[in-house]
Amino acid sequence: MSSEQRNTIPERSAIPETDQWDLSSLFSDQKGWDDAYAKLEAGLSTLQSFKGSLGTGPEQLKRYLDTITELELLDERLGYWAHLRTCEDAGNSGHQERFSRYMALATRFAAETSFFTPELLTIDQEKISAWLELDDFADYKIALEKILRFREHTLSEPEERLLAMQAEVRQTPSRAFSNLCDVDFDFGTIETEQGEKPLSQSTFGSFLIDPDRTIREQAYRQFYSVYNQHKNTLATLYEGSIQQDIYLARVKGYGSAREKALFPDQVPEAVYDNLLATVRENLPLLHRYYALKRKALGLRELAHWDVYTPIIGNIKTDYPYERAVETVTHALSPLGEEYCTTIKKGLLGGWVDRYENRGKRSGAFSAGSYAGDPYILLNYKREVLRDLFIIAHEGGHSMHSWYSAANNPFAHYQYTIFEAEVASTFNEQLLAHYLTEHAENSQMVGYIAAKQADDIVATLFRQTMFAEFEFLVHQRVESGKPLSLDQFRHIYRGLLSDYFGPDFVFIEESDLEGLRIPHFYRAFYVYKYATGLAASMALSDMVLSGGETERKRYLSFLKSGGRYYPIESLQNAGVDMASPEPVRQALSRFQVILERLEKQV
Repeated sequence: MSSEQRNTIPERSAIPETDQWDLSSLFSDQKGWDDAYAKLEAGLSTLQSFKGSLGTGPEQLKRYLDTITELELLDERLGYWAHLRTCEDAGNSGHQERFSRYMALATRFAAETSFFTPELLTIDQEKISAWLELDDFADYKIALEKILRFREHTLSEPEERLLAMQAEVRQTPSRAFSNLCDVDFDFGTIETEQGEKPLSQSTFGSFLIDPDRTIREQAYRQFYSVYNQHKNTLATLYEGSIQQDIYLARVKGYGSAREKALFPDQVPEAVYDNLLATVRENLPLLHRYYALKRKALGLRELAHWDVYTPIIGNIKTDYPYERAVETVTHALSPLGEEYCTTIKKGLLGGWVDRYENRGKRSGAFSAGSYAGDPYILLNYKREVLRDLFIIAHEGGHSMHSWYSAANNPFAHYQYTIFEAEVASTFNEQLLAHYLTEHAENSQMVGYIAAKQADDIVATLFRQTMFAEFEFLVHQRVESGKPLSLDQFRHIYRGLLSDYFGPDFVFIEESDLEGLRIPHFYRAFYVYKYATGLAASMALSDMVLSGGETERKRYLSFLKSGGRYYPIESLQNAGVDMASPEPVRQALSRFQVILERLEKQV
């Protein structure tokens, strides 16, 4: 990407095809998508013929499962293609219309299949258990056993159908939030030494690591001033999402929205509580980190716009995309030739949409499916070292998807998000190790150590703070108390004070951060970032200090897909997340890094 492109946000049409993802593994063109849409639509009409017959014998149940699997594969391809097109340019009305068409069909699909789970659960337990032992059900056994766990939380067929028909409507708060923040908001520009640069969701992070504090503060105030103008709308959208979480939990017979969110992964609520408690016990370490950052930056007081500025600065990096891929591939060499060859080919081939364009979704993600490539959305900036780590991170997700799809039947290839965050941050650990081992000077070694400390703060401490916020706001509504804009801000302001410590400067708009986190629209998700990092730190240590046995055990974890619940899956890999010990060990490592930096600064 040229310097001119980096100083402006180009239109999608200006991005070279070589820098875009190639979605042809899903569909080669619009006609292919339309044909598949029509095929799925026609297939829906056959499903009701199975209603009422699933318990008549294993042959009929198997016929239904084969039929639904073919349609679900089609549905997944349709959904991913429409979603990715929307993410590459949300301002494109054709993409929006296509995604809306898909959501309407997906809602119909859910309604047409809503009879399945209630009917499956009416089959005698002894009978269904015997059927699942038959060879014909080898590809479905694990998935069906997981469904049977939901017996006490499944409604009647008409009730499940009504809930399924609401699926599209339930997307409204999240979609409105995304369109408001990623498309409608205009954050203006920031004047820099290199000229005027656009401020956006994507560039905000770059401005916050700028060595010029004036630019950091201007970008921060300008960014949050836009959120301040829309604070009531944002609060209403998030409250609506919370109300939906609680409604669905109560309708399904769960004790709370959090219990409902953790139930599918069979994660005890104690794991969540242990995370919050263990991190809170170690907040003095976090306060020491911020005191060190204040000292390193030579500031009398630390403000919210200073927290992402590196403790060790003046490190100039420049990783053009191709060089970045080469570096990441070398860093991941402990995982073996197959892993490295596959990820390099994907990152340089059609997996990745590399650079920012107008209307493109901010941030980064990996989107792996069974039939298509495991695609990656980036907003890559060659001068931002953190973006090098993002390639490794999202590449970890995509390789997890690649291994899972290659080693499992469709019915249980999907791993949980709890496990996903291990595969991504594991790669970051290997990259940090590689960059340290190949650093040109001690300053770079210190910089990487500071980067690791920053990542632990951002992932283990910050995501736990987010998780606590989610818990508190849901708990407030569940206890019958109102949740207004002022309450959102009051609760979040209290957490900012607790986590950042008493010697910290916030402005009035700082607590609006609690209304700009996209992951909050997928309730009780962010805690998995923290647990994932703790697990990956332990596993990466095993692989780096071990041999073939440790490497194979980790790759077996990637290949396991959805065969196990995440706690069991990680136990097989060598770490026990049911215990608070991995989080304690990660925080102990943070203390060691912090003490090293305190001596260096």
